[in-house]
Amino acid sequence: MDAQAPKSLESGPDVITLGRSSVDLYGQQIGGRLEDMSSFAKYVGGSPTNTAIGAARLGLKAGLITRVGADHMGRFILEALGREGVDTAGVVTDPERLTALVILGIVDKETFPLIFYRENCADMAIDMADVDTQWLASARALVIDGTHLSQANVYSASLEAVRTVKAAGGRIVFDIDYRPVLWGLAARDMGEQRYVANAEVTRRLSVVTPLCDLIIGTEEEIRILGGADDVVAALRNIRTATDAVLVCKLGAEGCAVFDGAIPAKVTDGLVVPGFAIEVMNVLGAGDAFSAGFLRGWLGGEDLYTCGRWGNACGAIVVTRHGCAPAMPTFDELQTFIGMHHPMSAADIERLDHIHWARTRHRDYPSLMVLAMDHRFQFEELAADLGADMARVPEFKRLALRAVDALAEGNAAFGVLLDGRYGAEALSEAAHTTYWIGRPVEVPKSRPLVFEAGADVGLDINTWPANHVVKCLVLYHPDDGEALRAEQERQLVTLFDACRRSGHELLLELILPADMPSDAQTRSRAMQRLYGLGIRPDWWKLEPVADEAVWRNIDAVIAANDPLCRGVVVLGLSAPEDELMRAFAVAAQFSCVKGFAIGRTIFHDVASQWLKGGMDDATAVDLMSASLSRLVDAWKEMHATVRTQAPQPVKVKA
Repeated sequence: MDAQAPKSLESGPDVITLGRSSVDLYGQQIGGRLEDMSSFAKYVGGSPTNTAIGAARLGLKAGLITRVGADHMGRFILEALGREGVDTAGVVTDPERLTALVILGIVDKETFPLIFYRENCADMAIDMADVDTQWLASARALVIDGTHLSQANVYSASLEAVRTVKAAGGRIVFDIDYRPVLWGLAARDMGEQRYVANAEVTRRLSVVTPLCDLIIGTEEEIRILGGADDVVAALRNIRTATDAVLVCKLGAEGCAVFDGAIPAKVTDGLVVPGFAIEVMNVLGAGDAFSAGFLRGWLGGEDLYTCGRWGNACGAIVVTRHGCAPAMPTFDELQTFIGMHHPMSAADIERLDHIHWARTRHRDYPSLMVLAMDHRFQFEELAADLGADMARVPEFKRLALRAVDALAEGNAAFGVLLDGRYGAEALSEAAHTTYWIGRPVEVPKSRPLVFEAGADVGLDINTWPANHVVKCLVLYHPDDGEALRAEQERQLVTLFDACRRSGHELLLELILPADMPSDAQTRSRAMQRLYGLGIRPDWWKLEPVADEAVWRNIDAVIAANDPLCRGVVVLGLSAPEDELMRAFAVAAQFSCVKGFAIGRTIFHDVASQWLKGGMDDATAVDLMSASLSRLVDAWKEMHATVRTQAPQPVKVKA
């Protein structure tokens, strides 16, 4: 069977990287042997793939040439590349080989046991016959890496790609990327070993040297390419073969750049100092450096700026777990450079929030959600009707069908489903493109209690990554001190757990019905939670038709978290006409993205269906029709005011 390559895109990339693409399984227990690590986080990996993602996050049009297996891991990589905006015209799905894997752990800042599973893996079968040469030739630059020069077929493929780009006037970048174990020079359990001198490796790598415009490597990698144990001697050997810009990465000290003759000492080159940071893990720093340097180099920046951007990207990544997911965005990079170093705790928190918000997958200009996460409401309804609660899970599956009948895969739609009665529907929703929210709170609890018990983080860590954590809290800024403190403690715990697990958080804030409120009460409550460091990705708020209420809400979000995804309006079982009035007001404000409505849509249908007075098809049709009316109303109101929405009012945090 022939490998299948996607069709190429019309416009050429700024940079194409060629080579390894794998799945990294990172041990989550830090400070011990790989043998003692019991759980692993899954990330996209492989130096060229990491660099492509890093370049895309920094604003370059990046493409990738590689192969992945026709397997779950290959699809994971392709989906991740798509979310990051990396052009996959050169990514081939190989039906005969598996996607490469890497298993690694973090013992300390400099020690990371690493095992490559790469025997006959997909990316070692790259064949340029599968790649659109017009697309390749349209690239401004091509990055190749040394690892793929270790095998004859990919060695040939790399050189063919270089010649194609060079003939079209593009520039060639060589990331030396030396892994002795992948050249057969180290034991298989020594994947972390960085340097073994070998004349044959030097000879093979040196074939590329004269073709390059930019060469990047660590001191060890410069030594292997230059064939000398002394770095300056190695640099001079390289210089005899090329006029390329040479970049020697110096770890925490930064980098040295050479754009001419090689001086007597490395430090006599253009030395760009590093940043004072606390290192967690040095893996991935080099790939981030390359992405940062390329962002400057291809943008016409001077070499000092290129080195500074490269150093900054590397410094950011070494503070985090993982490689590709740790890569910074351009505004994150600029924020980091503008900070005092070493960073304060507040600076780290600010930077981490920018990273989190800017790398969330998918944008939501609008979001229309059928809320079906109700639990006690169904228990009460079934008790009133004398109906069998065992039928409720099937009704929730029908509700998902109702969404599907209307949405037909449109990612602007979503569902809220619980893990108790909605577990089967949740499993089905996992195979759709819809936004998926899932509750964690004990219904009606005040103070807030989590269904899974005290350790809510342990619970949500078992959820799929695309599930949004939804938490309803009955909260008032004027609650008694003890009650307020307990609820806020729970919410801080939940927010921290979500950030640790990588799940987005939707915070549903409802004012207690027996407490007074005015146009500022909700915004005061939100401000108090923001003051505790809680930054929900989403807010879910009551359907009020008071413009002053929404103006205050919009102002608080703008002042505290302009990167917030926004607000969805909840229903509280309100009649449709009442919701329409609330929509008409809320739609005027840019922070409001849509709605998450439940009982208004399903309550009457559920009553009839649970007592046997309605068949499945009718239930689906009625729920879909009701949802459709709300969707049409929201879209019409939102479209009417989107060009004249009030500007957010700036308030002090």
